[in-house]
Amino acid sequence: MDAITCEHVDRIFESKNRMVKALNDVTITVKKGELFGLLGPNGAGKTTLIKILTTLLLPTSGEAHVYGYDVTKDETKIRPIINMVSGGEFSGYGLLTVHENLWMFSQFYGIPGKEANKRIETLMERLGIVHMGDRKIRTLSTGERQKVSIIRAFMTDPRVVFLDEPTLGLDVETARLIRRFIQEWLAQDSQRTVLLTTHYMMEADELCSRIAIINEGKIVALDTPGNLKNMVKKEISLNIEVFPEIRVDWLNTLEGVMGFNSRDAGGNLNLRVVVDNDATVGEVLAGISQRGGKISYLNKEEPTLEDVFLKLTGRGLE
Repeated sequence: MDAITCEHVDRIFESKNRMVKALNDVTITVKKGELFGLLGPNGAGKTTLIKILTTLLLPTSGEAHVYGYDVTKDETKIRPIINMVSGGEFSGYGLLTVHENLWMFSQFYGIPGKEANKRIETLMERLGIVHMGDRKIRTLSTGERQKVSIIRAFMTDPRVVFLDEPTLGLDVETARLIRRFIQEWLAQDSQRTVLLTTHYMMEADELCSRIAIINEGKIVALDTPGNLKNMVKKEISLNIEVFPEIRVDWLNTLEGVMGFNSRDAGGNLNLRVVVDNDATVGEVLAGISQRGGKISYLNKEEPTLEDVFLKLTGRGLE
């Protein structure tokens, strides 16, 4: 029995008098003990799929199971063995202290008092907030609140944890601590499973044994990070810094451009472009110059998961 299975799952919403297919024939299998990544741009269907798997939303058609239980009729068996953390959420009651909040959530799950206190203390120490037990939740920083959310989810000893961008907006040190904690938690029990969504490609590459890429509700690729990166071995990945910032939508008209992503860098532009031949490289550089852009940095790089995503979707994660 696998930890998660989805077979031909569709989810249709009605929006502004038209039908929108948020999920389209999604079929995936997540093995027990696996840290499985789900990557996709905003609106791709990641959160919709997680809501179905956590029994918060019914599929329109298809079947989904968590630990063998059907999400459409076994929600009372699924909910005690799962938990979820979302990045940027404000979890808990601001008037209560950290310890009071965690104690309250432990009682929702029926954890005996002595065991609940032991788990809370152990996890607070592991995540470096044992000294914050008497502080009100509302006084915590974003990173501190996220650590509390992580403890809330993991103290119930779930079989499956859904992490929806758990390091969103966190500083480097806090994000690294949370990633290390997740890896150690998985290593302690081969039956534990994590499904992770993230906007950080390097995080997915570091943590995930397999990754599914979802775009417009469809799974467009599913493999190990290494095999996914092999998909773009023959392409050329360019990392370019341009100043001043210019429009780059004209890249869509160049035949050899497989995909691109741009980010504002304080008046400058960080541009990543995947092309399929050397001639297109020249066209890209010429196009930048023609539009008043100057190149301050140019580097040809080894393929990354971001390049895979650009190739498959033609756009970045944002």
